[in-house]
Amino acid sequence: MKAKILAAVAAGVMSVTAFSAALAKDLNVGTHPVFAPFEYMDTKTNQYKGFDIDMIREIAKRNGYKVKFHNMGFDGLIPALLTGSIDIAVAGMTITEARKQKVDFCDPYYQAGQSLMVRAESKNVYKDAKSLEGRTIAVQIGTTGADFAKTIKGANIKAFNTSADAFLDLKMKGSDAVITDRPVIGYFVVSNPRAAKGLVQQPIVLDDEWFGFPVKKGNTKLLNEVNAALKAMKEDGTYAKLHKKWFGN
Repeated sequence: MKAKILAAVAAGVMSVTAFSAALAKDLNVGTHPVFAPFEYMDTKTNQYKGFDIDMIREIAKRNGYKVKFHNMGFDGLIPALLTGSIDIAVAGMTITEARKQKVDFCDPYYQAGQSLMVRAESKNVYKDAKSLEGRTIAVQIGTTGADFAKTIKGANIKAFNTSADAFLDLKMKGSDAVITDRPVIGYFVVSNPRAAKGLVQQPIVLDDEWFGFPVKKGNTKLLNEVNAALKAMKEDGTYAKLHKKWFGN
């Protein structure tokens, strides 16, 4: 009899779990998975991975959503939010005044900043923005690194779809430096030592930036849910755990 009761209870729990899963609403998440360690595609498992990916999955779970990822170009994320094709974007996106005119950002969740990658033989030549005046700079299209490069006097800017392509161009001497987010350069050096051989990250931080997840302007319900989850994750240690997983500190 006891075994039958336990079996019935277990079946009931499974039914409730299945019912809850069936009721879970889709959270359509736009991402450009070429920005490790924030978001990238694991070529072995064909699964989305990264700090942002883990963050949005946890946020969705806490709010009863089922994540549905949409792979798209970085410069297509905000237009997709405006048309309602996606609900939120996770792509290491810097909060800027220009972007805030179009979308609403959640509370800042990561402090970043633009930095320089140069060839080893040029490390004493290209040390800061001033030294890059009139030089060729590789950037990832649509990023704040690309925006920063445009402010450098006389710079010839080469835009690529991914930061990895920009690093390759630098290595092949097609450009003099790459400007992109500091943690992206650091992760590339650590995770791709062969590709990064002969390249050096300069210690300078060109500006101070914060990343945020954007939603369609006026979507206060989702914005409040995301902010509440972020706050709770920081308070209960989940954020620190994920940060250590991807950045080691």
